[in-house]
Amino acid sequence: MEKTIDENKQGQSLVLEQKKENNRKLYIESFGCAMNFSDSEIVASILSEQGFNTTQKLEEADLVLVNTCSIRDKAEQTVRKRLEKYNAVKKQNPKMKVGVLGCMAERLKNKFLEEEKIVDMVVGPDAYKDLPNLIAEVDDGHNAVNVILSKEETYGDISPVRLNSNGVTAFVSITRGCDNMCTFCVVPFTRGRERSRDSQSIIEEVNDLWNKGYKEITLLGQNVDSYLWYGGGLKKDFVKASDMQKATAIDFSKLLELCAKAQPKMRIRFSTSNPQDMTLDVVETMAKFDNICNYIHLPVQSGSNRILKEMNRQHTVQEYKTLIDNIRNILPDCGISQDMIVGFPTETEDDHKDTKSLMEHVKYDFGYMYAYSERPGTMAERKMEDDITAEIKQHRLAEIVELQLQHSAFRTKQNLGKVVEVLIEKSSKKSDTEWSGRTPQSTVAVFPKEHYKIGDFVNVKIHDCTGATLIGKAVGYSNNN
Repeated sequence: MEKTIDENKQGQSLVLEQKKENNRKLYIESFGCAMNFSDSEIVASILSEQGFNTTQKLEEADLVLVNTCSIRDKAEQTVRKRLEKYNAVKKQNPKMKVGVLGCMAERLKNKFLEEEKIVDMVVGPDAYKDLPNLIAEVDDGHNAVNVILSKEETYGDISPVRLNSNGVTAFVSITRGCDNMCTFCVVPFTRGRERSRDSQSIIEEVNDLWNKGYKEITLLGQNVDSYLWYGGGLKKDFVKASDMQKATAIDFSKLLELCAKAQPKMRIRFSTSNPQDMTLDVVETMAKFDNICNYIHLPVQSGSNRILKEMNRQHTVQEYKTLIDNIRNILPDCGISQDMIVGFPTETEDDHKDTKSLMEHVKYDFGYMYAYSERPGTMAERKMEDDITAEIKQHRLAEIVELQLQHSAFRTKQNLGKVVEVLIEKSSKKSDTEWSGRTPQSTVAVFPKEHYKIGDFVNVKIHDCTGATLIGKAVGYSNNN
């Protein structure tokens, strides 16, 4: 399952640098995972070549696109509500066209045109290069749909336009799709087979970002640990590769090393990992290079072996614990976060206790926790009864959220009195006189602005904390500057 980015927000408007020759206006919102936000940058890049500037004002848009998430029902309902808002605006601007992108578009396909009369265009995650043709169809008065999944497309040849950017951090997509077929997850059906992007194009994008002043990248994929480049994209076809291709193949640990060496002063993160695919050579590479952040998002989904089997997760609780213990042995200060689902079909109170027991063992830095919601088309929806009541789901969710809050506070308190490196990303939400940034462990830290600026690496001595935020004072620039 993918980690989501604040599904409660009303989307995120993306701003494209204006080009004088462009005369049509695009308004684009993204919901869900980091991959969707990255994809929106690809879409903006494609459409900028077609005469579109983006705007933050919905009312003046000629084309409105919403990049959607299908990972949970709540995410889809949020999109439905946004479409209602677009409909109200369209009544004042009848020429405005509306398109739905991403996983929800792929899942519903033509049905979207029937259910949402406002929608003129439906485009799946692998069809963005076809947008110019689809827009031409819409301009001619026809609805347009392209949701064909690709086994090759990685968008590696497109330079994303960095939208709504702080100029400091950026996403770099390295894989698309997923082969892991967890019974609860719709991603394999909406994003297709797992395929990797040419490593050379990844390094070129990293170098370009550094030359443009970016200080941190996040390597993105539904399952980054499955990255494998050997001259072809699909991992499953590796068995057919030549001996030379196999000998020179680049896996994820090698890709990390290439990125770290390409730009030694650029911070490198990655997301998301899968416990069954993460190998210790990745962790050892992290330990080898100071510019690879000591942070791993490692979704477990449940602390019950029985439920993990029902989910078709290819790891046991003990294997997961062993992996965590090995990570902490190699990287003692590594930040670790989780995804957790409660209320999966047949989950008992004992299963729930097993989940809490695992959380106590790991004491995650933070986590993303959800009540199970049945996703159409998944194995769980087809074969299992959603037999846990909403009341029980919410009760169990509240329990693990409270437990995670305790563990987050435990982890942040371990930083009291320490000096940590912080990359300044923006002003603090609570005070215009303070900067906000993240440590290598992805913990947020705030401190007085003084003479520092966005993009600086600063050493900060921590003297206080909340459950999730470090509070300190800068003691000088770090060696990264």
